[in-house]
Amino acid sequence: MIDTLARNIPFSPPDISDDEIKEVIKAMKSGWITTGPRTKEFERKIADYVGTNKAVCLNSATSAMELTLRILGVGPGDEVITSAYTYTASASIIDHVGAKIVLVDTAPDSFEMDYSKLSDAITEKTKAIIPVDLAGKICDYDLIYEIVESKRELFKANNKIQGLFNRVIVMTDAAHAFGAERKGLKCGQFADFTCFSFHAVKNLTTAEGGAVVWRNGLGLDDEWLYKQFMLFSLHGQSKDALAKTQIGAWEYDIVYPAYKCNMTDIMAALGLIQLNRYDGLMERRKKIIEMYDRALLPLGVQSLQHYGEEFASSGHLYLARIPGISEGERNNLIVKMAEVGISCNVHYKPLPMFTAYRNLGFDIKDYPNAFDMYRNEITLPLHTLMSDSDVDYVCEHLKRSLENIGGNNI
Repeated sequence: MIDTLARNIPFSPPDISDDEIKEVIKAMKSGWITTGPRTKEFERKIADYVGTNKAVCLNSATSAMELTLRILGVGPGDEVITSAYTYTASASIIDHVGAKIVLVDTAPDSFEMDYSKLSDAITEKTKAIIPVDLAGKICDYDLIYEIVESKRELFKANNKIQGLFNRVIVMTDAAHAFGAERKGLKCGQFADFTCFSFHAVKNLTTAEGGAVVWRNGLGLDDEWLYKQFMLFSLHGQSKDALAKTQIGAWEYDIVYPAYKCNMTDIMAALGLIQLNRYDGLMERRKKIIEMYDRALLPLGVQSLQHYGEEFASSGHLYLARIPGISEGERNNLIVKMAEVGISCNVHYKPLPMFTAYRNLGFDIKDYPNAFDMYRNEITLPLHTLMSDSDVDYVCEHLKRSLENIGGNNI
């Protein structure tokens, strides 16, 4: 018999063990609390885990994406394409650098952008595409690169690094997808540049934080590129604090007026232990997803497929769609779940529905598939502090709530 006594199930609390706390204390006692040896070690371990030569740790995935665009020389007069079905960070960074945001609708009944419309959206001004590995599932990069190659003749490089690619550059918003795999490769080995988030609600957290990697074999000078990220993230200063500790090495230059978005050693200390635990955390997420699927799919609930023969997501979010209910009924469902202590969410409200993007000229009527995905989507709690009993409790109350609001027609 399922326990239905009221309980509190938060949406996505961080899973922090005593080991993380001990390592953070060590960092605080070491004298290095900003960017230092732990941040550099975390970068090395991320690169090793992902399978790239280099990784750069920053204060957020948003910074990672914006700095990548800036280093690539993307700016006014350029266009960058991303999905209409994503969080604002995927698009706001395009505006930050002065380029034009181009949004593409999702494919019918899909959380991924419509790749036929992606092809149509590429122009002579397009410098980059930002796919979104939503919920931790890797996009179809084979098709994305096929489209990019088919439009190669339109590409016009503005600088040396763009000329090295001589095509539209693919920079993924993989905020959800650290550790995801496809065809035997980990996320970070598909796009030209891949940006991860380590925010508090992510599978692996440093409280705030993010990282960028670039795939091997692109012909890039890894050391030069790494240095660019260091310059851009630390005011354009030619030496970081760690380098300045060497004997007589106080002198530095400001190469250009840049930004301040470095990761700290306190954050990296948390991340180092999280990374040691990460494969186990993902296995637990997989078990929870499988429990949800067994209980909910027979009811007619539709869910993003996280696992298949050639792919495994990071298991970041459980995106459920309830056929036959309206946007208002979905919102009421979230309230009903909250009344029994279950915190749910929606991923995502399409960007054209927000004031900021309406003010930029976007209209949700031009993105009907994205709206259809959104209006009956509910994201259930999914985190490694949930017990099997918690999962059963969520499933039972979702079933009851659906019956009460008319969702029993699914």
